[in-house]
Amino acid sequence: MSEVIIKDMKKVYDNKVTAVHDFNLEIKDKEFIVLVGPSGCGKSTSLRMVAGLEEISGGELYIDGKLMNDVAPKDRDIAMVFQNYALYPHMSVYDNMAFALKLKKTPKDEIDKKVREVAEILDITQYLDRKPKALSGGQRQRVAIGRAMVRDPKVFLMDEPLSNLDAKLRNQMRAEIIKLRQRINTTFMYVTHDQTEAMTLGDRIVIMKDGYVNQIGTPVDLFDKPVNLFVAGFIGMPVMNFFDNSKLELIDDVYYANIKGVQFKLDEFQQKALKQNGQKPCDIIAGIRPQYISVGEGELTATVDVCEMLGSEVNLHVNCEGDDVVMVLQTVGLETDVSAGSKINFTTQPKLIQMFDKETGNNLIWYDAESVAAHSPKCKDYNF
Repeated sequence: MSEVIIKDMKKVYDNKVTAVHDFNLEIKDKEFIVLVGPSGCGKSTSLRMVAGLEEISGGELYIDGKLMNDVAPKDRDIAMVFQNYALYPHMSVYDNMAFALKLKKTPKDEIDKKVREVAEILDITQYLDRKPKALSGGQRQRVAIGRAMVRDPKVFLMDEPLSNLDAKLRNQMRAEIIKLRQRINTTFMYVTHDQTEAMTLGDRIVIMKDGYVNQIGTPVDLFDKPVNLFVAGFIGMPVMNFFDNSKLELIDDVYYANIKGVQFKLDEFQQKALKQNGQKPCDIIAGIRPQYISVGEGELTATVDVCEMLGSEVNLHVNCEGDDVVMVLQTVGLETDVSAGSKINFTTQPKLIQMFDKETGNNLIWYDAESVAAHSPKCKDYNF
């Protein structure tokens, strides 16, 4: 079993700056957890505390039920892959991969067997005699991953391992990591600022901002059930459209979302949730995913500014009464004129509308106080 339990972990530096606030997370055996957020959000610091490379200022870290706060990194049975690979330039690929096993005084025949098995899995057998400088970025990353794999760690830690690669190679290596995960079947903690990596790799994703955890959930939950404005604006590409001057209305005991003067009667689930919360009519920020908009019908109107043809899809950038709105439409069956300057009507399904409190930024339907830090940033602090 390779469970990781983090309780109220925090990091405070000597200058009294708090980099991570009350981080709580339970990672199941063989689960792939991704920490994601903008630069400076505390994700790498959190990972380094788990690795033992940063001292834990407060809280507790357990691996397999054992308290690890004061345990040296080499004794935590973890392996870490760094952003810059951290390979020894004077050593061959073989010696880089075998180095940790040699330190443990592992028998030579066992070292050779493990190194060659892992090299075969990662398709780097032909490079075992080369030095790192003779390898491409993707090959070096495979060596760094291989060096971690030969140790059979309980927990695999990865700190932005693909950020130094070009887009094509990053896509290839992402697929390799997915296949690798299926083969070695261990617990992963993976840090990235790239939401595509987070969504494709993670069983669950931890979204951080300014040292606080904003939401923990599956990729589907984060996309369709964001707890606040920051999560809604961070996850999804293109980003969610926000209609600032919207209202939640209650007419004859029925809730409506009013966007640009157009009333959308909310569905049965939304009605029930709002009533259970005792929600009163209020000003809201309405959010609609670009993928959830349809054109050619509806009462909302806009003028097309830019039409980006992407083959099977078209991205429309339109102006809706002063607001910039992005739409992702399928080109197959698209009959509406979407050329620049054309006027269009558009709509969405009411159940797909997200509603955020204008003061707090919290989602009126999906906000869960237990999953959001008590001092997470308020609406006015969000920058998309």
